[in-house]
Amino acid sequence: MDRRIGEIKDELKAAAVSELPLFVETYRTDGRSGVQALVERARKQLAAIEQEKRRTEAMKAYEKEYADCGYICGIDEVGRGPLAGPVVAGAVILPVDCQILYLNDSKQLSAKKREELYEVIMREAVAVGIGSASHERIDQINILQATYEAMREAISNLHIKPDILLNDAVTIPQVAIRQVPIIKGDAKSISIAAASIVAKVTRDRLMTAYDRQYPQYHFADNKGYGAAAHLEALRQYGPTPIHRRSFIQNLL
Repeated sequence: MDRRIGEIKDELKAAAVSELPLFVETYRTDGRSGVQALVERARKQLAAIEQEKRRTEAMKAYEKEYADCGYICGIDEVGRGPLAGPVVAGAVILPVDCQILYLNDSKQLSAKKREELYEVIMREAVAVGIGSASHERIDQINILQATYEAMREAISNLHIKPDILLNDAVTIPQVAIRQVPIIKGDAKSISIAAASIVAKVTRDRLMTAYDRQYPQYHFADNKGYGAAAHLEALRQYGPTPIHRRSFIQNLL
């Protein structure tokens, strides 16, 4: 007796990527149009995954170029532009045979996808380091120097010393390790992309926690950037203790 289409649909929904070829082979000769629509959906999923594998492989170009150097660490930061909160940096050493898909510039990913990838990165990376510089520190030494400080802290928090750093655009002062600055590196290197995701999720979680403390400013939504609701709250209530005074002095 043929399985009901609803059951086959549930089977496809629950299928792991590795099970999709078997799904296609099992049902490809089923004459029902509803089943063939599900087979076609499975084929499209397989095609999309193959395309993503090719894209990810292309993002390993720098990792392959410097493979002989030893441990390769990607570095990126998030939070240079907001009016409130810290700047956060991530440092990630991925395994040589890294098979994580969908790594990309964190800004190109949905919040849900970033959270999913964060958990995968933290589980599969050889080492992860996180650093930050507070709003007070940003006001003291300026955002660029605070960013460098956060990056140095992220590197120092790795439990394995990297042999080479792939940086998103910058060269970090006071770091003795060899550095390769890459323009738009978070879209060109899986290591930098992973660091971008780790930094973004870490900072977003922190700003969401601040939202519970200062709900008028909608930090969970704007993450401290100058969105309309945030600017209106600034005008109405004034700055919070986590605002960067050097960033908002002209606004006030």
